[in-house]
Amino acid sequence: MYIPFDQLPSQARIWIYQASRPLTETEQTEIKPVLERFATEWSSHGKGLQSSATLLHGRFLVLANNEEATTASGCSIDASVRFVRELEQQLGISFMDRTQLAFLNEGEEVELISMPELKAKVATGDINRNTLYFDTLITNYGELQQAWPRPAGNSWLSRYF
Repeated sequence: MYIPFDQLPSQARIWIYQASRPLTETEQTEIKPVLERFATEWSSHGKGLQSSATLLHGRFLVLANNEEATTASGCSIDASVRFVRELEQQLGISFMDRTQLAFLNEGEEVELISMPELKAKVATGDINRNTLYFDTLITNYGELQQAWPRPAGNSWLSRYF
């Protein structure tokens, strides 16, 4: 069962997939109904999930499920990964590259930094503990609403400062 993204309960589980490049306006328009259809049909052991899906900042695909209603099983999570892989092929884009970190730059644009570049950017002060970071490891909707992006120093990146 589809739930509008802004009506998810705060404890809803989320999965965030970061695109390797910004999605064009046309791509975003084309993907939105595909996301809603996936969320509507997403199920766990034949039972429909109370789920949602959206694009944020033109770069992040977010899937969500109200775990209090029905827990996503391993099979349903596998189905969501297959769905994301299909989108990757359709768009010629990667949503699974975890070696790129996304920050909100001073121009209010999403900027990707590779893991090898991170230490140098911290050393030069281009990235500091207050730089806003899109932490794709958060797992619930409430955290997404309250602290996303969050200061890098308040994430797993704190060890670099």
